[in-house]
Amino acid sequence: MTTTIIGFPRIGEKRELKFATEKYFKNKIDQNELAHTAKELRKYNWQLLQQAGIDEIPSNDFSYYDQILDAAFLFNLIPENIQKLKLSELDKYFALARGYQGEQGNIPAWPMKKWFNTNYHYLVPQLNQSTNFKLTGTKIFDEFNEAKQIGIVTRPVLVGPFTLLKLSEYQDVKASDFVDEAVNAYQKVFSKLGTSGARWIQLDEPSLVKDLSAADRQLFFKLYQPLLATKGGLKVLLQTYFGDVRDIYDDLTQLPFDGLGLDFVEGKETLDLVASGFPDDKVLFAGVVNGKNIWRNNYEKTLAKLHRANVKNVIISTSCSLLHVPITVENEEFSPEVKAHFAFAKEKLSELNDLVAIYQGQDQEQLANNQKLFARPRVKEDPELHAQIANLRDEDFVRQPARAEREKLQKAEFKLPVLPTTTIGSFPQTKEVRSVRRQFRRHEINQEQYDNFIKRQIDEWLKWQEAVGLDVLVHGEFERNDMVEYFGQHLSGYIFSKNAWVQSYGTRCVKPPIIWGDVKRLHPITIKWSKYAQGQTKKLVKGMLTGPVTILNWSFPREDISLKEATLQLALVIQKEVLDLEASGIKIIQIDEAALREKLPLRKSDWYSEYLEWAIPAFRLVHSKVKPETQIHTHMCYSEFTDIIPAIDAMDADVISFEASRSNLEILDSLKKQHFETEVGPGVYDIHSPRIPSVDEVKTTINRILSKIAPSKVWINPDCGLKTRGIKETKASLINVVETTREVRRQLKEGD
Repeated sequence: MTTTIIGFPRIGEKRELKFATEKYFKNKIDQNELAHTAKELRKYNWQLLQQAGIDEIPSNDFSYYDQILDAAFLFNLIPENIQKLKLSELDKYFALARGYQGEQGNIPAWPMKKWFNTNYHYLVPQLNQSTNFKLTGTKIFDEFNEAKQIGIVTRPVLVGPFTLLKLSEYQDVKASDFVDEAVNAYQKVFSKLGTSGARWIQLDEPSLVKDLSAADRQLFFKLYQPLLATKGGLKVLLQTYFGDVRDIYDDLTQLPFDGLGLDFVEGKETLDLVASGFPDDKVLFAGVVNGKNIWRNNYEKTLAKLHRANVKNVIISTSCSLLHVPITVENEEFSPEVKAHFAFAKEKLSELNDLVAIYQGQDQEQLANNQKLFARPRVKEDPELHAQIANLRDEDFVRQPARAEREKLQKAEFKLPVLPTTTIGSFPQTKEVRSVRRQFRRHEINQEQYDNFIKRQIDEWLKWQEAVGLDVLVHGEFERNDMVEYFGQHLSGYIFSKNAWVQSYGTRCVKPPIIWGDVKRLHPITIKWSKYAQGQTKKLVKGMLTGPVTILNWSFPREDISLKEATLQLALVIQKEVLDLEASGIKIIQIDEAALREKLPLRKSDWYSEYLEWAIPAFRLVHSKVKPETQIHTHMCYSEFTDIIPAIDAMDADVISFEASRSNLEILDSLKKQHFETEVGPGVYDIHSPRIPSVDEVKTTINRILSKIAPSKVWINPDCGLKTRGIKETKASLINVVETTREVRRQLKEGD
């Protein structure tokens, strides 16, 4: 029995890749300096894994931005308008990731979606009749040879052809049209890696853990039967994660794969499938160490799984790539008692080695220590809180009167124009804002100095919003470091890391707080600044909150209570905040549920029984007690919503804003088809790109929205918060949005 991992974080312990890449974007370093930073990070990771005793070390898990984008460049899946740019290959790569705006044109970025049930985002390849799927890139070979030069023969990692085609979007073509080209391209990868001295290749196929149709299975076989027939001496590991492969397990065990990577953490049926029979001529890569959460592994439970699986050839692995957890606990300041419960990426390497040693009867002391850790109560429960949740009744989750009646009351109350304009909540957090917040945290300035600074920021942006002509204003959230961490800092039961950063997309990193125990509100959280902002203007100012499901999903959750229980605790917290905002005179309250879909099971049959049946009511609990005239907004970003539209409508919000710009407004047809009742604000431009949308571009988008949805139901807004954008591009973009909206209003009036 040996050890491996599926992938390792690439951002660096001090976020070296993030900072170097952002310097490159700002022309502060050149391509050679960026490449040097990347090479040093790869070398550090490989040697770290080697020194940690990991037997099989992956390569090509590094990426400047996203592994699916890497595959697109490897296989020439690049649109013609990007290929024609007179730029280096790296700059074309970033142009496709972030959009391009310059002398050679104005090109939007590829769509971005959530990577299965995680907070990581991938770029969605756009394939059409001009796409020529063929091997043209060299990254996977370059990095294999780079590792070889320092004496490490790695296992190259590549997204498999089935998942690559399933995650792509198509125009006038379909996935099956690319089967022959894909097979040929992957065959060339096999051949070239074999010639270079590779022993294994890891093909990641997480799409296999979803519900598979007959057409999906047919596509899989058309790809893999010819591909495996020509693998030569290269061994092929089919790696899955985020669930089980119940729909295709028997076929996978019969096909000539040399190894199967299966998830024993999130895969509900994985253990039963393997225990029912696993071929002796294959290697089981057993994903028994959780790659998505930060708690220590319970060795006793994990060893029981391995013994029950009873497989001849086993390599112990993580359940998924360690991309989704921070790099090491070593950089944290937790007390020893707290730190003992955590395992970040580096610590999980030790857990893999411990499990092998214990399984082979060589280190029973580690097992005894682990058993002691789990035998001790970690937290003291709050009986009053648990009783409150147990006593919730059905009527606690229902708001009265019905939405249609509330809509009439709110329109009469607010007297907003048709197509009211607003933003999602945050404005740019400049270096100055971050610096002052840091000074306050370090006690270098006092409360009064800090408050005066925040007031100046709010005042400045309120005046600007009024001058531009936005209809519903926001205070800008300058006091908030993060939409989840900020709330957690005002709650019992949360603890916070110093350096536990995780990549969300590209150079965007997040530092999820940790739910340590039962959660209750310590004091009002947002009232002070929302009330101040509303007092500075006669226009409506939205109160801004993060919803309970998103707070949970963007935290590292407990594993000793259910997700439902943890979410209801958070819902009671946010309910108090909503009612306090309402009592303070805030008439519009936005409760963001950006991560609603994140923990949605990947199989549709599990959606309601395991998630939506409690996630949607948890949101309703938050606003069920407000007055009819109080308007509740929510926001959702970068995910696939079209298949859960009824559930979203059942949240019973008054207005929902969606990310829609990068997904080409595809959600609109679903809203229309399913008679969506909630007022909506489909994002009219992409804030995750530095591009400034033109008036014509915004007008086209608004007209497309109005072709599907009645004007009385539409709000106009960007597709997400503006925290990460620069001031210049933010103001220019919003001016174009407001100007365009006024023009469309005039057209609507003339058409009456």
